[in-house]
Amino acid sequence: MNSIRYTFFVLLLILSFLLAFPAFASVCRNYNGHQICILSINRSAKNYWEYRASVSVDGVKTPIEVYNCRQRFKIQQNGTILPFEQNSAGEMICSFFNSSGR
Repeated sequence: MNSIRYTFFVLLLILSFLLAFPAFASVCRNYNGHQICILSINRSAKNYWEYRASVSVDGVKTPIEVYNCRQRFKIQQNGTILPFEQNSAGEMICSFFNSSGR
């Protein structure tokens, strides 16, 4: 009876290692009373100073935008180019990854 419990425990332990659950982690910072979280981010292979990222500001998710850390602007999905505002998600991304290209 004791060996059956031991075998069952070992099999359960092995099965738990076989199941890989995805890791969901976001980097969050508080800026001027706003919580800014990086939900997903990819660095450009061609332009190392550019990141494609989706962020949330105070829990409101934004679509993926391109953040240019060298010239300090972001490109929205509709093609609109906006300069970084002080204490914005763009400032956070560029300071966090410290790849301003300067």
